[in-house]
Amino acid sequence: MSSVPHVVWLRAFEAAARHNSFSAAADELNLTPAAVSQQVKLLEQHLDVQLFTRHARGVVLTDIGHSYAQPISRSFADMHEATNELFDPSHRREIRIHASISYAALVLAPQIARFNTLYPDIDVQLTTAVWTSPADVGAIDLEIRYGHGDWKEPDIRHLGHRHAHVVCHPQVAEALGQELTYSRLAEQAIKIMGSESDWRRMAEHFHLDLPQTRLATRVDSSLMALQLAAGGTGAALVADCFTGRYTEQGLLTSPFSYRLPLQRSFFLVVHEGAGSRREVVRFCDWLAGQHRHQT
Repeated sequence: MSSVPHVVWLRAFEAAARHNSFSAAADELNLTPAAVSQQVKLLEQHLDVQLFTRHARGVVLTDIGHSYAQPISRSFADMHEATNELFDPSHRREIRIHASISYAALVLAPQIARFNTLYPDIDVQLTTAVWTSPADVGAIDLEIRYGHGDWKEPDIRHLGHRHAHVVCHPQVAEALGQELTYSRLAEQAIKIMGSESDWRRMAEHFHLDLPQTRLATRVDSSLMALQLAAGGTGAALVADCFTGRYTEQGLLTSPFSYRLPLQRSFFLVVHEGAGSRREVVRFCDWLAGQHRHQT
């Protein structure tokens, strides 16, 4: 005998084993005792063993029946739990995440479908802000902040070091031709508020020429800088984790090999009381895995 027994026979056996009664199993399954008895008999014939000893006042599991009932009962319990977790709205879980607009749009949003596929029973609520200053603790479970990680929360997890590189529209690079240098692109710099010194730091780090004074386009986020550059306006010095989709789609090009180590990084801040919840643990592990894959 190699085939798996019919699930109807197994269900009747599992219920009868739990109740030690065909009648009680019949009540649970909305069947007659005779129908339960017949399904158990078909299972016994299929397995070529006796699972119950029949008595005038009821039934008793045989030794082999006891041994078989335990894994069958666990299997039905696992199926019940999986069905509830995936399809019963009352068993769904939610995680509330707060992140900068750039990180949310350029890193999380393109990847979140993978998390949804892995954990379809977990709902993700994602809120954003231009600056990743600490959010209302009661409103969220996790924050993704940009900085040095020197905040007061006890559970802060580093998401890896980042580098910045220069990107511009391919036509901007083509128009400069042989005059395409760091200095010439710096003349068209899109500066991100809070990171304005990165152009100077890049020049100092790689001993590059930099214009002394000039007017610059200033924006409040990396996302806006990339959108401007993709539209043909200037050049941006942006973290490499933000530029991948732009360069892959040919919207932007990175004309130089220079990579500036950024002084600040992204950190995952787990708010108090959230870290022990299974859905939060799963998201934290998943996000850490995504960052390991990128490095």
